Amino acid sequence: MRELKELLARLAEARGISGYEGAVREIVEDELKGYVDEIRTDRLGNLIAKKSGKSPSVMIAAHLDEIGLMVKHIESEGFLRFSTIGGWFDQTLLNQRVVLYPESESGSGGGDGGAASGMIFGVIGSKPPHRMKKEEREKVIKVEDMFIDVGARSEEEVKKLGINIGTPVTIDGRFVSLANERVSCKAFDNRAGVAVMIEALRRTGTSNEIYAVGTVQEEVGLKGARTSAFELNPDVAIAIDTDIAGGHPGIEKRETAVELDKGPVITVSDASGRGIITPHPVLKWLKGTASHYNIPYQLSVSEGGTTDATAIHLTRSGIPTGVVGVPTRYIHSPVELLSLKDVDKCAELIARALEHVGEYF
Repeated sequence: MRELKELLARLAEARGISGYEGAVREIVEDELKGYVDEIRTDRLGNLIAKKSGKSPSVMIAAHLDEIGLMVKHIESEGFLRFSTIGGWFDQTLLNQRVVLYPESESGSGGGDGGAASGMIFGVIGSKPPHRMKKEEREKVIKVEDMFIDVGARSEEEVKKLGINIGTPVTIDGRFVSLANERVSCKAFDNRAGVAVMIEALRRTGTSNEIYAVGTVQEEVGLKGARTSAFELNPDVAIAIDTDIAGGHPGIEKRETAVELDKGPVITVSDASGRGIITPHPVLKWLKGTASHYNIPYQLSVSEGGTTDATAIHLTRSGIPTGVVGVPTRYIHSPVELLSLKDVDKCAELIARALEHVGEYF
């Protein structure tokens, strides 16, 4: 469990908003060496690791990107206005510390998220309550009214730091341990899924052909999953992601029965069926494997949110696809929270499922 925790921490603290996933991709490539026969990066930026074997072929996909921000305007006084990349609830951003990735001397910035010339810290500032009128304190502050303060005194100073229009920004989230083998950090959506994919490849003894794909730009349109699935055209696929866990104030069981410490989540349907309705053979495969190995699991039917599976299963003439999720609280916030026990069980389910895929397809 300690090695899994260290892997998750390394992935979650890495920075890679949609379109800038390079730093995360480098970690995945490093971790998968020795467990696959081939690793490459396609033209869109997806990492594709192939383990050679027999039919049926299986694609397991976990998106590399996290939601973040991007500089869209630099004010003359040195403050930065920004746009959101991915789905944020505005209130979670206010007064957060952030990290910006300045351009290198070559003008390439952090490339697609790999090593840059350095990091610049900033804060999303706001007016202190001491200077707010009553109506201001009761008003919800929107993203368009927020700004980032990096300590600069002018637009010129900002640009000397290497910050320009288009500079990517992430939350300065740190990995911390909580009670009962629970942990919290930014970007568990979907670095938890990436950790599961890596660990499953390490554990499995499958003789089937496996494509482990770290997809890009999931948070802004499932883009990498769509292109990589089209190229690989696997016989069956699993998207590995997080799933919204309740069991805390504000969410009733009728909204979601998913909870921490109760094992992997197998999606039956998401986005009210507009995302994916998992094919019966895939459900039988995943549920049957879990039952055979006494791996506890949960089922999910949800109205909102979807995963890479939505893009994969509609590729070409259709690819049977399922979703295995890690139960996670406070998704799309700087303080996402999960149980390491669930991460471990998710990896175990996928590792064993890969070994039995030939019995179902």
